[in-house]
Amino acid sequence: MSRVVVGIKRVIDHSVRVHLHAQGGGVVTDGVKMSINPFCEIAIEQALRIREQGLADEVVVVSIGPAEVEQQLRSALAMGADRAIRVAADTALEPLTVARTLLGIVEREAPRLVLLGKQAIDADNNQTGQMLAALWDRPQATFTSELKIDESKATVTREIDQGLEVLEIDLPAVITVDLRLNEPRYVKLPQLLKAKKQPVEPITLAELGIVPTKQFHTKDTAAPSTRVGGTTVTTVSELISELEQRGLI
Repeated sequence: MSRVVVGIKRVIDHSVRVHLHAQGGGVVTDGVKMSINPFCEIAIEQALRIREQGLADEVVVVSIGPAEVEQQLRSALAMGADRAIRVAADTALEPLTVARTLLGIVEREAPRLVLLGKQAIDADNNQTGQMLAALWDRPQATFTSELKIDESKATVTREIDQGLEVLEIDLPAVITVDLRLNEPRYVKLPQLLKAKKQPVEPITLAELGIVPTKQFHTKDTAAPSTRVGGTTVTTVSELISELEQRGLI
């Protein structure tokens, strides 16, 4: 069976104004709306389109986290994914551990293609896709804004600093997606209700042979400093004077 695996992450919804705990310790998440990471949602949509084009038989979504991530997995099922897998983890995992976990899923599912968001909007690491490709020893293409699939290859248009780059890579491969690739479909209430009855396959990290490791420790989290208001100048001499006073020239 030709299969596409899509990794998704549960994050604070992009429309929510993020607040920090007054006593420190990170971002407030209690009672905050959580959603599928927007880049991951684009990856789901692309996988569904690939299946609808007859280029895949099955779309499998996988997420790593506590029981609450099933809400996002069921949203993916409501979009049209065929199966959902939750790898149980009570704490946030670093990108390398996430990549190793996804590798375990890939080895079980033997997909033709793995699609991921280019990054998550919470940590903004942009590392997991690249690490997974290296561990899997398969080609990768990142920041994808256009994707064409045939029997054995993928043609990828990716966004780089100088403009656009077109790559042709062999399948299976890891592809991470950018915002301009597509617009995810709207999920209707009946689809959400149906998805609530669909099973989510549970897997533990131990079953995949994964022992979480921690390489990084957050010492402190702080809001950015308040920006100083600008000054209006009406002449070039006033501008030069103002810059001199600030030690900029």
